[in-house]
Amino acid sequence: MIRELDVVVLNTDLPGHGLKRGDVGAVVHVYKNGELETEFVTYGGQTAALIPLRPDQVHLAGKQDLMHSRTMERAL
Repeated sequence: MIRELDVVVLNTDLPGHGLKRGDVGAVVHVYKNGELETEFVTYGGQTAALIPLRPDQVHLAGKQDLMHSRTMERAL
Protein backbone atom coordinates (compact mmCIF):
# COMPACT_ATOMS: atom_id res chain seq x y z
CA MET A 1 0.00 0.00 0.00
CA ILE A 2 1.35 3.39 -1.00
CA ARG A 3 1.06 6.19 1.56
CA GLU A 4 1.71 9.91 1.75
CA LEU A 5 5.44 10.80 1.68
CA ASP A 6 6.39 7.46 0.10
CA VAL A 7 9.00 7.62 -2.63
CA VAL A 8 7.69 6.08 -5.85
CA VAL A 9 9.05 5.22 -9.29
CA LEU A 10 7.09 5.86 -12.46
CA ASN A 11 6.16 2.68 -14.37
CA THR A 12 5.39 4.38 -17.69
CA ASP A 13 6.30 7.40 -19.78
CA LEU A 14 4.05 10.45 -19.39
CA PRO A 15 5.20 12.64 -22.29
CA GLY A 16 2.49 15.23 -21.68
CA HIS A 17 4.18 15.98 -18.36
CA GLY A 18 7.77 15.53 -19.52
CA LEU A 19 8.16 12.41 -17.38
CA LYS A 20 9.73 9.08 -18.28
CA ARG A 21 9.55 5.58 -16.88
CA GLY A 22 11.97 5.34 -13.95
CA ASP A 23 11.57 8.94 -12.79
CA VAL A 24 11.35 9.23 -9.01
CA GLY A 25 8.68 11.20 -7.19
CA ALA A 26 7.09 11.60 -3.77
CA VAL A 27 3.44 11.05 -2.91
CA VAL A 28 2.13 14.24 -1.34
CA HIS A 29 -1.51 13.20 -0.98
CA VAL A 30 -3.62 10.06 -1.28
CA TYR A 31 -7.16 10.78 -2.45
CA LYS A 32 -10.19 8.80 -1.28
CA ASN A 33 -10.57 7.39 -4.80
CA GLY A 34 -7.04 5.93 -4.51
CA GLU A 35 -5.27 8.40 -6.80
CA LEU A 36 -1.85 9.55 -5.65
CA GLU A 37 -0.94 13.24 -5.94
CA THR A 38 2.72 12.88 -6.79
CA GLU A 39 5.45 15.50 -7.04
CA PHE A 40 8.52 15.12 -9.22
CA VAL A 41 11.33 17.58 -8.50
CA THR A 42 14.72 18.47 -9.96
CA TYR A 43 17.87 18.20 -7.84
CA GLY A 44 17.68 22.00 -7.63
CA GLY A 45 14.35 21.72 -5.83
CA GLN A 46 12.19 22.95 -8.72
CA THR A 47 8.90 21.12 -9.21
CA ALA A 48 8.96 19.36 -12.58
CA ALA A 49 5.44 17.94 -12.29
CA LEU A 50 2.69 17.69 -9.69
CA ILE A 51 0.07 15.25 -10.92
CA PRO A 52 -2.47 12.70 -9.73
CA LEU A 53 -1.53 9.15 -10.69
CA ARG A 54 -3.24 5.79 -10.45
CA PRO A 55 -1.46 3.30 -8.17
CA ASP A 56 -0.66 1.08 -11.18
CA GLN A 57 1.35 3.90 -12.77
CA VAL A 58 3.99 3.79 -10.01
CA HIS A 59 5.67 1.40 -7.63
CA LEU A 60 7.30 1.95 -4.26
CA ALA A 61 11.00 2.67 -4.55
CA GLY A 62 12.86 -0.35 -3.28
CA LYS A 63 16.36 -1.46 -2.44
CA GLN A 64 16.82 -2.85 -5.96
CA ASP A 65 15.81 0.40 -7.72
CA LEU A 66 18.70 2.33 -9.22
CA MET A 67 18.64 6.13 -8.89
CA HIS A 68 19.47 8.07 -12.03
CA SER A 69 19.56 11.58 -13.38
CA ARG A 70 18.45 13.19 -16.63
CA THR A 71 17.87 16.74 -17.78
CA MET A 72 14.28 17.93 -18.04
CA GLU A 73 13.33 19.96 -21.07
CA ARG A 74 10.85 21.88 -18.98
CA ALA A 75 9.67 22.24 -15.41
CA LEU A 76 6.69 23.99 -13.83
